[in-house]
Amino acid sequence: MRVRDPGSWMWTQALELLEEAEQLRRQFFEPGRAVSDAPCWHPPVDVIETENDYWILIALPGVSPQRVRASIDDGMLLVQGDRAMPAKHFSGAIRRLEIPYGQFERRVPIPPGRFEVGEQRFDNGCLVIGLRRLA
Repeated sequence: MRVRDPGSWMWTQALELLEEAEQLRRQFFEPGRAVSDAPCWHPPVDVIETENDYWILIALPGVSPQRVRASIDDGMLLVQGDRAMPAKHFSGAIRRLEIPYGQFERRVPIPPGRFEVGEQRFDNGCLVIGLRRLA
C-alpha cells in the first residue's frame, strides 16, 4: 500500500537515519575495536566547594576501584582508568551497548591554591574525592 501523506514517508526516512546512526554508535563501542590507549569516554562530574574542602563526585558505575587512578597535576584533578567489557561475564551476542567501556579520563580544574587528596571512596557508583585546602 502506497503512503500518500508526505509527512509519513519523511518520518519513516528520519527513523531509518536514526537507526543507522545508532548502528554506527554501537560499532564504535564494539569490543576489540580500540586503536590506541587514548581515553574514549569522559565520565560526568559534580563539584561542590565548601569553606575548606573541594568535593568532586565522578559517576563511574561498574568501575572497579582498583582500575581508577587520581592525581593532582598542574591545577587539575586528573582521574583515569577503564571500565571492562561485561561480555566476559555473559555468553551470547551483544545486542546493545549504551554504557561506555574502555579507557576513560576526566580533568577537573581546581581553584588556585594548594590541595591534597584527603578522602577517596566509592559511594553508590560514584568516586568521591575530597581535596583538602592546604595553608
